[in-house]
Amino acid sequence: MMNSQELKDQLYFIQKSCGAVPGPMDCFLVLRGIKTLHLRMQRHSENGKQIAHWLRNHVKVGKVYWPGFEDHPNYEIAKKQMHDFGGMISFELKNDSVDEAKRVLSSTKLFSLAESLGGVESLINHPASMTHASIPREERIKNGLSDSLIRLSVGVEDAEDLIEDLKQAIG
Repeated sequence: MMNSQELKDQLYFIQKSCGAVPGPMDCFLVLRGIKTLHLRMQRHSENGKQIAHWLRNHVKVGKVYWPGFEDHPNYEIAKKQMHDFGGMISFELKNDSVDEAKRVLSSTKLFSLAESLGGVESLINHPASMTHASIPREERIKNGLSDSLIRLSVGVEDAEDLIEDLKQAIG
């Protein structure tokens, strides 16, 4: 329902033109998944917190980016906007080496190498050699993407298993 027939007609046209209407299966999956979303997000956040703190104390890790740390530049905003701080984590290795970051990625067994996020499975990626590989190094560094930056999307697996996987991969 809208109070403007003109706006309604415009939106209806855009919806039909772009195909912005989910199919029946998509609707079914949304309705099914929404029932457990809160449980998945709770586990995602709990795991993220454990892994972020573990990474921060690792001798080979230089920086950890996770909005749940009070010294994170967006901590106050995250605290207002979120119930918890999620499982999206980025970290840099102290030696800042592309080769070492790639070695870490290839050594994980539970984290899947992927340029995605938000699923129930834990994912790992290396922007310098994946999503931002076509950007010149100087430009990448200037914008805060170091050679060794690794991104994690922490899933719902057992946190201790994920930490053990990172422990053996980082060394």
